[in-house]
Amino acid sequence: MTIRDARWEDARELCEIYRYYVEKTAITFEYETPDLQEFQRRMTGIMEKYPYLVLEEDGEIKGYAYAGPFVGKAAYDWSCELTIYLARGVQGQGYGRRLYEALEEALGSMGIQNLYACISYPETEDDYLNKNSADFHAHLGFRLAGKFLRCGYKFERWYHMIWMEKEIGEHRRDQPPVRSYAEISGRRS
Repeated sequence: MTIRDARWEDARELCEIYRYYVEKTAITFEYETPDLQEFQRRMTGIMEKYPYLVLEEDGEIKGYAYAGPFVGKAAYDWSCELTIYLARGVQGQGYGRRLYEALEEALGSMGIQNLYACISYPETEDDYLNKNSADFHAHLGFRLAGKFLRCGYKFERWYHMIWMEKEIGEHRRDQPPVRSYAEISGRRS
């Protein structure tokens, strides 16, 4: 099992992993899978500052995770939003935990203090959405920060959205600036 930085040649496979979540679940509130060019554009935007990690086993990508800006204003630089997607059928094998641990370590090295996860959440579990993502985050030390009722509409159903948070760093009065992932990892953006 290897966790590494995402590469351009991964984009097609990562997009295919994401396609399942767009088309078959309410885990993402997107209705249409982005085309390869749009997916690569999104990767570029993320990789300018944040880690974008891939977990690979026997040459096969099992999942990916990345961080992105939280809100996007300067005072939030020490906070970021996390995203994770695993290949269909590999949940429950520890891949998600390994990806998130590697992501948290990288973000801590950058000077990030706060992690946030925006999670679609069902009133009642159904064929499109269960509470597994919230449970996964809670198991990794995240706590509920807020809940938005019936704010996402997909598959002719209304879903809630919750925010979960985790503090990973020391909050100081003289907080040093956050460094880019490329700066701390030597990766070229």
